[in-house]
Amino acid sequence: MTVSRAFLLFGTDEKEPEARRIEAGRLSADFVSGNLRTIRFAGKEVLRAISFLVRDRDWGTCEAEIGDLTFEESRAGTVIRYSARFRSPDGALLDCSATIDLKPDRLVFGARFTPDRDFETARAGFAVLHPIVGLAGRPVEVEHGEGRVERSVFPDLIEPWQPFMDIAAITHEVSPGIKAECRFAGDVFEMEDQRNWTDGSYKTYVRPLELPWPYMLKAGETVHQGVTLSILAAEYTVEPEERRQGKIRLSLRRDAGRLPEIGIGLRPDAAAEELDNAGLVKRVGARHLVCHFDPDAGHGLADLRHFRSVADASGCAVTLECFVPCKRPLDAELGEIAQLVRQSGLDLASLAVSPSVDRQSTPPGSVWPECPPLEDIYAAARKAFPGVPLGGGMFSYFTELNRKRVPAAGLSYVTHCTSPIVHAADDTSVMQTFEALRDVTRSVRAIYGAKPYRIGPSTIAMRQNPYGSATKDNPFGKRIAMAARDPRHNALFGAAWTLAYAATVADAEPELLTLSTLTGPFGLIAGAGEPVEAGRTRPLSHVLTWLAQLSDGMRIAVETSAPEGVAGLGAALNGTTTLLLANLTPDLQRVMLPEAGARSLTLLDESWLRDGAEEPKAKAHQSDGLDLPAYAAARIDMQ
Repeated sequence: MTVSRAFLLFGTDEKEPEARRIEAGRLSADFVSGNLRTIRFAGKEVLRAISFLVRDRDWGTCEAEIGDLTFEESRAGTVIRYSARFRSPDGALLDCSATIDLKPDRLVFGARFTPDRDFETARAGFAVLHPIVGLAGRPVEVEHGEGRVERSVFPDLIEPWQPFMDIAAITHEVSPGIKAECRFAGDVFEMEDQRNWTDGSYKTYVRPLELPWPYMLKAGETVHQGVTLSILAAEYTVEPEERRQGKIRLSLRRDAGRLPEIGIGLRPDAAAEELDNAGLVKRVGARHLVCHFDPDAGHGLADLRHFRSVADASGCAVTLECFVPCKRPLDAELGEIAQLVRQSGLDLASLAVSPSVDRQSTPPGSVWPECPPLEDIYAAARKAFPGVPLGGGMFSYFTELNRKRVPAAGLSYVTHCTSPIVHAADDTSVMQTFEALRDVTRSVRAIYGAKPYRIGPSTIAMRQNPYGSATKDNPFGKRIAMAARDPRHNALFGAAWTLAYAATVADAEPELLTLSTLTGPFGLIAGAGEPVEAGRTRPLSHVLTWLAQLSDGMRIAVETSAPEGVAGLGAALNGTTTLLLANLTPDLQRVMLPEAGARSLTLLDESWLRDGAEEPKAKAHQSDGLDLPAYAAARIDMQ
């Protein structure tokens, strides 16, 4: 059977919704599935999105069924009208009537919505995204509900709590000579720093988080909300944004520190497949196993013995990622876990602990769950595991670490994970998370200084949902927010994402980076029940092999003239300079290589994957330029 190009790139034949560009004068936007993206004035991004969204009780997205869609285009602008129906998991319906009116200096997006019966939701209404790039740390004016105007700045380091609340309007400078005012109506709006979840935006949303959720929209009651964007600019003051011409340029900074060692996650629910493929860990060159252990999930002696078996086969150091139930005296709980570790014969290189209740997020305004002081948990862990380096942090995401900052003085390292599909799962949003990921690591360093730092396991798919009762099922391999499986992990997209992740966090110099488990939906290799051939290594496994091979070298920082298109990192090792590059787009990217000399090129691209994805081979590359196909990953070795 011939595999489609889409499947090679994304691991799915599902098509992303098509975007339709609407324009009025110098103001433009992309209309996608009832919402607006990439709102620009004279080519400059003003807002990343204006969306009407409905979330279920677990913060999953209720997809809209769009109907009665009409476009009325004239010289004065464009008016779009449509109806949308949202269905909750229990079958309740929310019917919405929406209008978008675009003029040369004004955009109005209004919605009226009514449920057919009581509709349970975590949030229903508008969300407006301001971009990060160009706005972080820059001035902003916030008009509050009572009319007071606050003059402040968009957060530079990531704010754990809402930077602005009770918002009636936000005004910011887009570029010299142009301001944009975004005004809200129909409910109380507030802003959160979405970089906490690696979203590349500040999000202003409806309904304060301090109010109870989920909540009910009452049957038959109609709600009206609206967002108005006004452009305040003198005529002809703004020139179109420069467009990149020709090849992407690279600049290198040598002696930029060290690259992290590579870890691989182990999960008790995949024990049989992991043991069968333990040799792959050694072939990849990973040096650490990050072993997930949760007594509340029934993990015990057999799981620890499994971890030991994989460690013996791979020769890797072992970190036990251990949830502490905190239901009985800490010394008793951790002492019992230590006894099981001794019985298993598992030799721990390090131990990371976190109270079980911290697997769930505690949003602003919510009551924090009962939990012993972290200092007491860490003390009990040291007593139970004397001499074992102890790590702390969150096994979920930076959001939780930012909101509940661990006392790091006695820790050997701090740790957290990320996922790019907490709020949105389209290809563009997932790749835009690297804009925020750099600020995540910068914020960690601002909080914890030079404390050793470990990241992961982090993958596109969510391994747990701190914001609801469970992750979302994804049986048909679609792009779904908060899903435990993501088809792009199987494909070239996943390899490019993995390489770009490593490149983005490199400046923070983490000592350990874990971007995959061994098997299963987060794994190096596909397991039984996966949509690709069981036992086949995924493209990202080769990227991780490259990263592991470079971890002993001196890091070379790679900056590109188009970071939204190509990401890279490098290392100098044994007289060889190696650059790793990833194309973050579905379009061909042309790169100008920075140094002359003999080169070899190893390319993970569509042709390689279609030919069977055998071990990629290096070929001589004489040209100073390099064409990177869609979502390709490349290795360039220069003597």
